[in-house]
Amino acid sequence: MNRMERVSGEAKLRYLDGDYEVLAPGAYVICAVSGTHIPLDALRYWSVDLQEPYATPDISTRRAQEKGLVPK
Repeated sequence: MNRMERVSGEAKLRYLDGDYEVLAPGAYVICAVSGTHIPLDALRYWSVDLQEPYATPDISTRRAQEKGLVPK
C-alpha cells in the first residue's frame, strides 16, 4: 500500500505492550466500552490481556477493574 492512499473503515489490531500490530488496515478502531470510533493516530489506551481498545484512560481503568485485572 502506498502512503498516499487513504485507508478507511475499521482496522483490526493485535494489542501488544506499548505497541500494536496492524492485522488489517483501517482508519480507526472502536472503543470496546463506549463504541466510539478512535482514529489510529489517537489510540493511546488498550488492554493486552483483553485485546480491547479504549477511548479514554477512565474507560480503560474502569474496564480493568470490572474484569478484575486491577484492584477497585
